[in-house]
Amino acid sequence: MKFAWIDLRTVPQARLESVVDAAIHTRMQGVLCDDESVLKALPPTVTAVTTAAVTEEKQLYDLDADTAAWVDVHDEPSLRLACAAAVALPHTVVRFADPTKIPLEIVLAAADRAAGKLITVCADLDEAATVLDVLERGSDGVLLAPSDAGEVFALARLLEAGTSPLELTTLTVDRIEHHGLGDRVCVDTCTHFAEDEGILVGSYSTGFILCCSETHPLPYMPTRPFRVNAGALHSYVLGPENRTNYLSELGSGSTTLAVNSEGRTRPVTVGRAKLESRPLLTITARSADGTVVSLTVQDDWHVRVLGPGGKVHNVTELRQGDELLGYLATDQRHVGFPIGEFCKEH
Repeated sequence: MKFAWIDLRTVPQARLESVVDAAIHTRMQGVLCDDESVLKALPPTVTAVTTAAVTEEKQLYDLDADTAAWVDVHDEPSLRLACAAAVALPHTVVRFADPTKIPLEIVLAAADRAAGKLITVCADLDEAATVLDVLERGSDGVLLAPSDAGEVFALARLLEAGTSPLELTTLTVDRIEHHGLGDRVCVDTCTHFAEDEGILVGSYSTGFILCCSETHPLPYMPTRPFRVNAGALHSYVLGPENRTNYLSELGSGSTTLAVNSEGRTRPVTVGRAKLESRPLLTITARSADGTVVSLTVQDDWHVRVLGPGGKVHNVTELRQGDELLGYLATDQRHVGFPIGEFCKEH
């Protein structure tokens, strides 16, 4: 789990109490302060971090009898020191002088198998968001000096921004219908999909089919591991926080949800959405409890959907009785938000 320490040393006195209250309320792991009276008033759920000693190269902090080193990285020797501290010590706080994240990548790589925790000093919330994702691992924690209580609450939301796994269900193909021309959307993302990974798309907001990315070899054309040939433009696509979008709404900078055959999820950024007219077909499938799921896609064999175990199916070769992976949602939708109202889609 990612965590944060709140640095109170530069918080204006008039806002100090509200920032401390916010740190307690959001269960921040630690509070850094030079005022002993503030730290003594903290509940036992929040670790009090105090300046204990300062040398030319590092500052040492008292942390529940553990040693935490502070390293300012501004050149190669200080970068080596940060790497050594991150490998050897229970906690290492690192502040980088330059805006590039390459030194952080080097420290993360050096300490990849170390038991200690790396805490990176961040100037603002945007930097914290970046630091938490560097090398797909990110810093274990961040140290932020907030300007007010609102930034503490925003930081807490950022720490909780991971995506939860989904419980996928097995769907059985009922019928395949071929249509004429319609508009379909290819979703080109800024990520490399795994072979058993795609996005969840469906004509009804209560049921989705796992559409495969173009990671598998094809004759006549190269693989495009960043792309999902997702479906007709009216289709719903499942995104983070149980939100849906129409495929027609996705564009550069949008966020959607990558899902693998075991239900693991991760947010991915859309680089572009390509809408083009192509012949279409509709897949109708049912779950074991009889829930109907529908998906309209381009009528071409290189468009693929996933089945149990990550089995890849070309949509033009689907037959009645084939098994697919899908996701059932019990909520109806209003502008993408789940809502408990009556709505019948068919």
